[in-house]
Amino acid sequence: MEIDGRDFMNSPPVKTVRFGGSVAETLAKHKRGDCGDYELLRHQLADPEIKDAQIINWLQEFRGCVTQLTKDHEQLIYTVLRLPWVGRSQAVVEEYMAFLSNLVSAQTVYLCACLKMVVSHFTPKRVTICEGGVDISDSDDEDENLPRNFDQCHQALQLITKYVPSTSRFLMPILQENFPFIQKSSRTLEFYVHNLLRVTVYIPSIRRDVLELIIGKMLKLDVSASRSDIEEAEETAEHSQQAEEHTEEGLFDMDEDVSADQPSRTAVMAHPVAERLDSLMAVLLAYIKDVCHLNGSFHVERTKELYKELLSVFDKLILPTHASCHVQYTLFYLCSFRLALAEAFLEHLWKILQNPSQPAVLRQAAAGYMGSLLGRAKFIPVITVRACLDLLISWIHRYIDSQDNSGKQAYCDISLHGPFYTACQAVFYTLIFRHGAILGGNMKKGLEYLQSLNLERVVMCQLNPLKVCLPSVTNMFAAITRKYQVVFCYTIIERNNRAVLPVVRSSAGGDRVTTNTNPLDSFFPFDPYLLKRSGQVIEPLYQVWEEPADTELLVTKAGQQASREDEDDFLCGEPAQADGIVGMTPSSFESNLRSPSSVGSPPFNFQRHF
Repeated sequence: MEIDGRDFMNSPPVKTVRFGGSVAETLAKHKRGDCGDYELLRHQLADPEIKDAQIINWLQEFRGCVTQLTKDHEQLIYTVLRLPWVGRSQAVVEEYMAFLSNLVSAQTVYLCACLKMVVSHFTPKRVTICEGGVDISDSDDEDENLPRNFDQCHQALQLITKYVPSTSRFLMPILQENFPFIQKSSRTLEFYVHNLLRVTVYIPSIRRDVLELIIGKMLKLDVSASRSDIEEAEETAEHSQQAEEHTEEGLFDMDEDVSADQPSRTAVMAHPVAERLDSLMAVLLAYIKDVCHLNGSFHVERTKELYKELLSVFDKLILPTHASCHVQYTLFYLCSFRLALAEAFLEHLWKILQNPSQPAVLRQAAAGYMGSLLGRAKFIPVITVRACLDLLISWIHRYIDSQDNSGKQAYCDISLHGPFYTACQAVFYTLIFRHGAILGGNMKKGLEYLQSLNLERVVMCQLNPLKVCLPSVTNMFAAITRKYQVVFCYTIIERNNRAVLPVVRSSAGGDRVTTNTNPLDSFFPFDPYLLKRSGQVIEPLYQVWEEPADTELLVTKAGQQASREDEDDFLCGEPAQADGIVGMTPSSFESNLRSPSSVGSPPFNFQRHF
């Protein structure tokens, strides 16, 4: 026998056993001072074994008296909001969403509580695992129902937004408060960031703030995993893997060519912080691509809006951050979609560099970004490179003119002329990487262009930029310009090497102090990308360093003793000392020694990936 589609002969009755009166009756008793049923109701709602049918019945009754659920019943509502509705039957999910819609419409005082509840489900629920007799709490990252659960959360959030248009004003602080600690697992961070970005699809008004939140957290990861630490962890992991493989191969395999048919590396980073950052970069780069493309086609207006928002975050967070290695590639990737984006970014950096009202440290960073982008981005054509070089070199010559006409003796001082030196180094670096392209089309015209830059005046001026620029850049620039007889730098380099350590004025005033740190350390923000999974997106866009076979380098005794790791970079031949380099970054000398590939191509272990 079937009634309303239900087979009563073959299906068990739905369990809806409960104690106390209805919700309306319980609220009425509570108003009269009788709290017995009220506490009983809260107890039953908090039952971890509560059944779907019970949840549905309770929610229907709450919806019927939602106007009575004032702030006096705050604790009761908090209990209802803790009901385990995510991942339950579709009937429970639909009833719960209807309850949320009614509640926020009738009682906006509970809006933030509802938002906090939904956002709490943006990461997997915590489970307790017993290992070695010890209970360990961790996130249930492997729950196969997570995609469906996240879908339900976003449906709920969209409903709330529909009924309370001002939701976006209250949501952002909640998203910030609930951001997982950066030491959480990669998967937990990945889920949360993915869900934050998904929110921006239907609440676009908060996208800029969400991007700032995410990138701010990612920068903390980025600066805490230095390039040298990541390289060291990867090298150690590779040595361990090779040792294991060697042990497994046995004695009779020792004569085989170890370089042939090596197994591909796993996509997991050996450095735990780098692994977290890699996961988040992969999510963010995928999001950027999705926003800028609609049905597989590039969408101009959507891309413009995203570019403006990312550029705002870049100015506020990325540009002032020292020693970040990877997060800045969000702009690099976005600029690869259209040349107009790259040109707009270069123009933005140029305006910062030449603006004397900007802090010197930001002007220097802007120059670093210009040089690094021009040198490393395959998607920037030669004509754009030349246009930017013209801007930079004209500014440099005007700066020299101003010093010559000042009536004062100019001397090498990074504290006074920081933007000048970084602009010079940006020009040198760009020419190192792009001279081949400049000369490739027409050698005669290319050489005429290089001669027109009047580089000899730059390197011979009293400000002596070759003394301040990184030795690796100086030496390679000297080798290339000598090869094409554009300018001869070695006499100046040798004189600089013989000179005593220069004196730098104290920024605090008073006595002068000497220093042996490198002011332009970590100067090139688009140094080789080390993260493996997200790096697959960057690799096709990236110009690696290719050693010119016939370029003569200035090899010093110290350079001749360089390690194999140095040989895969144009840093080979650089003396492992900072004599003659003026500094302002306290820890730069140490980091330059620890990370000889801080400019140029990746170390040997990473060459195969780029």
